[in-house]
Amino acid sequence: MWRDEAYLLDILLASREARQIAQGESIQKFTSDRKLQLAIMHLIQIIGEAARSISPEFKQAHPEVPWNEIVGMRNKLVYEYFRIIPEKVWEAVEKDLPQLIQLIEPLVPPNKATN
Repeated sequence: MWRDEAYLLDILLASREARQIAQGESIQKFTSDRKLQLAIMHLIQIIGEAARSISPEFKQAHPEVPWNEIVGMRNKLVYEYFRIIPEKVWEAVEKDLPQLIQLIEPLVPPNKATN
């Protein structure tokens, strides 16, 4: 389904961009730089929104992707913004996004993944 492909591309591009923004930064910089936090959290929200929009059939066909956790992180950033722990967000960027990129890259059509 073309919609799933579009959402997968959104997930991949936003994940790569978040990693690129975080590259060379430290947790200390992240916890003290509100602009850096907002930029990365916005990209994580995009990732979660795109994951939420993936069809149930596609999600069922790819249980290796932690769809519920991705959407759950988005929901926490959007609805529980007052309880965000920056260190947890940074941990997701450093630990979870590289794994997510590895899982999503093979699912995106090759001619689209290089954008």
